[in-house]
Amino acid sequence: MERQVFDRMAELDGQHWWYVARREILAEVIAREAKLPPKARILEIGCGTGHNLAMLQRFGEVEAAELDPEARALSAKRLGKPVHDAGLPALVDQVDGQFDMVALLDVLEHIEDDRGALAAVMQLLKPLGVLLLAVPANPWMWTAHDVAHHHHRRYRKREIAALAKEAGFRIELLSPFNTLLFPPIAAVRALGKVTGKEESNDRLPSPAVNRLFKGVFGLERHLVGRVPLPFGVSLLAVLRKPA
Repeated sequence: MERQVFDRMAELDGQHWWYVARREILAEVIAREAKLPPKARILEIGCGTGHNLAMLQRFGEVEAAELDPEARALSAKRLGKPVHDAGLPALVDQVDGQFDMVALLDVLEHIEDDRGALAAVMQLLKPLGVLLLAVPANPWMWTAHDVAHHHHRRYRKREIAALAKEAGFRIELLSPFNTLLFPPIAAVRALGKVTGKEESNDRLPSPAVNRLFKGVFGLERHLVGRVPLPFGVSLLAVLRKPA
């Protein structure tokens, strides 16, 4: 991604409603669904500026990988140790041993060969290890935001299910999320398409709006995996490697 995308991410990831509430949802799903052993070995691939690392460290010993050198330097500072500089599938040859959990959080859509990436993740996992996967949903929601972030695609739920099964994973959770705020987000994106005024808007909203959106989105930590959610801006999956 362009330098300014990572710079903006580093500036916002501690306070923007999307980052903060998303971490709350991911932490709840890991605690409830991943069934990790004590002192689990965890790898986040495509960690960006490292905004998920502290959350992941609550569940075990974390390693990370990031291709962008400046983002990697920031994530290494946050993690307190070097971060791998390879992506998938090359990362398989750079890390030692296998992991209890691999996290691909809004990363798979950046990889041209997504099938090859999931096959590589399978090699990185221990038997019964878990892939925590988040991706953008709904191809019809494609906008300038996806272009700016160098996405290759947005996914349908059935496409993730097919990719997971093809790679040999057992699907333990596959759900839309960012559901409660879906109507306004979808409306804004649809309006942008109609008016021709699409833009990648990652700006921090006013404090009141930021608190409201964080609270609404954060409620989904009680819903994902417990209540069938019919739609969402993103998809979240817990995929397990067979024994």
